[in-house]
Amino acid sequence: MNHTLNEEHVSCPYCGECLSVLIDSQDAAQEYIEDCQVCCRPITFLIHESINGDISVTVHSENDTF
Repeated sequence: MNHTLNEEHVSCPYCGECLSVLIDSQDAAQEYIEDCQVCCRPITFLIHESINGDISVTVHSENDTF
């Protein structure tokens, strides 16, 4: 599998700051936690890959439940 880094822009669920993050295509279907670069609170990242191979990212606070 070929992997690439994709630059994505997300908003921190705590402070609302727009963050630029690099997502590895090999991380598709993964979840991980990374601290906000501005307010330092833990953001949960969910990496999704569409059928045609597009990578997308959703973020939520550690207290959000799904």
